[in-house]
Order: sequence, then structure tokens, then C-alpha cells
Amino acid sequence: MARLRPILTAATLVLLAGGPAIAQSPAPMPPHPPEAGMPDHHGMQRAARLTVSGEGRASAQPDLAQITLGVSTEAATAAEAMTGNSTSQQAVMDALKAAGIEDRDIQTSGLNLSPRMQYENGQPPKLTGYVAQNTVNVRVRDIAALGGVLDKLVATGANEISGISFAREDMAEAQDKARSEAVTDARRRAEVMAEAAGMKLGRLRSLSDSPAQEPPRPMMAMRAEAKAADGAVPIAAGELEVSAQVTAVFDLVPGDAPEQP
Repeated sequence: MARLRPILTAATLVLLAGGPAIAQSPAPMPPHPPEAGMPDHHGMQRAARLTVSGEGRASAQPDLAQITLGVSTEAATAAEAMTGNSTSQQAVMDALKAAGIEDRDIQTSGLNLSPRMQYENGQPPKLTGYVAQNTVNVRVRDIAALGGVLDKLVATGANEISGISFAREDMAEAQDKARSEAVTDARRRAEVMAEAAGMKLGRLRSLSDSPAQEPPRPMMAMRAEAKAADGAVPIAAGELEVSAQVTAVFDLVPGDAPEQP
């Protein structure tokens, strides 16, 4: 008859050695975080949270004007058109510098030479001459003198003025004021919503600034006419407006809860 061998387990060996048997159990799973308004594992109720946005606006007076002007010259030949245009444009540039405009504020933005054609019914196009155009962008930092500057440029030979806009070199102060107004607006909205829900605001958990989506825009309702010489072109600079947006997250606590430190 075959001889049976005993099968010894780890627990049997421990018992044979005289030590206690230790049962292994799986590690406990961490508790799931409680939902807002539900008690956590300590029995405390987690505060609900409210996310709101706020908007603020501020205005500032512009301190520089940007204009686009140029000279257009017609002549029988291309060479004559370019020569005449260059002479007139140089006179305009000299007038700008004589008015105190710095070189950094004058930039050529376009130079064009095109044929001038005459069209008649049943006839092929006929070349009658050439047109040369030279365009520059100019920044005028003395807005009060802008009307007089424009008059001098037209008298000198500038016969094209295609646009004018106003700006401010430093808008930081107005932007900071708009951000402050936006934070105040966000808290006001949050307080109204909390009160409507029978709650009140707790701690401010986060506050973020949204980047501006638009450049400063002119406010046409406000007029600030440049004090130019008599007969000069009247200029209304108005004001510039900037906006700011913020997003805030507050705790919401019951209306009868004590004030949080």
C-alpha cells in the first residue's frame, strides 16, 4: 500500500511552531468624496459652491491720434507721375516734421503706380496716363494741434485722408479700474443669487481674470474738441472705453450659519 504524505500549509506550519495564525484581509477602499451638501466621513456637511461672472468698464481720454494720408499724382507718363508724386510727398513729410511729428511716428504704408485707361463704347481701352499714389500712417501725440496739422498737410499737397482713430499709449490705470469694478459686480451678483436661494456667501474659493476680447473702443457720446486755431479742421476726440471680465467661486452656507472668519 502506498504511503500518504501529509500536506502542510503555511497556517499548519505556524501552528506547529506554536505561533498564532494571522488571517490576511484586503486593504480597505478609500471613501468616496462626498457630494456638495452631503455629509463627509467625519459627519460634516460639505458646503455648496456658487460660480459667478462679473463685468466692469472704465474710460480714459485718448492722448494720440492715428491718421492715414497720402498724395495722388496724375501724369502722361509713369516717370512723370512718380517724379511729381515724390516731390509732393516729400513736401508732406517735411510739413509733418515741421509740425513736431517724430520720425518714429511716420510710416509709409502704400506705394502704387497704375495706368489710367479711357473706355468708350465699341472701342478698345485707351491709355491716357498714369496715377502714382503714396500713403503714410501718422501718429499725432498732440491732439489739440491735430486740426492745424491736417490743414497744413492739405495745403502742402496731401490730397487723400482715408481714416482717423484715437488711442491712449498707457491704458493700465483704466484697465485696473475696470477689473476692480468687475470683482465688485461678481460679488453683488453672488449675493443676490445666494439670498434668493435662502443661503449666504461663505469664503471666496477662486478668482480669475478673463482676457479682454476687444481693444479699447471710442465713446462717441462724449466730445472733447481739439482747441486748434481759427479755421482749422474741428476734431472731436471723445473718450476710450475698456472692459474687464472676472469669474469668482464662493462657498454657499445656510442663512442662519455664523459668519466665517
